[in-house]
Amino acid sequence: MIKAVFFDFYNTLATYDPPREEAWANACRDNGIDVEAKTLFSSLTAADMYWRNENLRSPVEKRTPEEKIDFYIEYANRILKGAGAEASQDTIFQILAKIREYKWEFKNFDETLSTLKELDGRGLILGLISNVVQDMEATYAELGLQPYLDFKVTSAEVGSDKPNPEIFEAALKKAQVKPEEVVFIGDQYDIDIVGARGVGMQALLIDRKDYFPDITDCPRIHSLTEITQYI
Repeated sequence: MIKAVFFDFYNTLATYDPPREEAWANACRDNGIDVEAKTLFSSLTAADMYWRNENLRSPVEKRTPEEKIDFYIEYANRILKGAGAEASQDTIFQILAKIREYKWEFKNFDETLSTLKELDGRGLILGLISNVVQDMEATYAELGLQPYLDFKVTSAEVGSDKPNPEIFEAALKKAQVKPEEVVFIGDQYDIDIVGARGVGMQALLIDRKDYFPDITDCPRIHSLTEITQYI
């Protein structure tokens, strides 16, 4: 019997507006590099993990100007190479300059709040498991997520990122449920699905833009409204 539903945050409950992979694809295209948003979708996540690890090792904002430049170049290189592209240092500077022009803010997906409300009404325990190191409480409140989330677990709190088991186990402890009583929803197969299934949870891959049709060894949904089919 399913007693709890756990969610990833970014690209699961909410996303940047405009979507980052589209912004990076446009910035690359403006600088003569043709790369698909689909491939950037995953490479951005991998590069973000590098960002978090580096920031924990030595806060980026406290580094020297030269160290900051080296860090941002490496970050951009990881995004591009992960998407099968390469660029000179000068081109990377141009791409980063274009990216800085965007004024991003978080935006819920259309069905997020209504789905959370329905699941909450069913008496399910709802939780958030997110690879973040910054305080996001104000963002969660602004998005209207707070009333529906019984708890949150972050990599900053646990000291471990998804897909490592520690962060999922911390969520199970907070919810006081067994792994087989949980459905987890996330947008990244290697991080979310592998991690959740590694501790015995059922996992759903949310693939709104049909980026991952080749993934067939786990349920793949296109909207949060489909969660009810699995509980």
